[in-house]
Amino acid sequence: MPTADETDQNRAIITVLGEDRPGIVAAVSTELSERSANILDISQTILQGTFTMTMLVDLAQVKTDFSELKGALDALSERLGVQIRIQREEVFRYMYRL
Repeated sequence: MPTADETDQNRAIITVLGEDRPGIVAAVSTELSERSANILDISQTILQGTFTMTMLVDLAQVKTDFSELKGALDALSERLGVQIRIQREEVFRYMYRL
């Protein structure tokens, strides 16, 4: 059974922010699914036309390295016209002291 530290290393937080439009959740989910990432938790809301989403993702089955996944999400960010950020869960928790 993995330790808490090993589990944190296999998980990431993805945040998305931008003008609301159809297809954002689908596009991000598809990108992750194609790489065998598993969405563990998701929260999204729209505030006066601004779309926000936070995802907790399990990367244990992802075959590519983290930087390649980040690059794919950066490219998707450009195509969708939204900000997409990915951070390892351990880094996110340290930065925000959760």
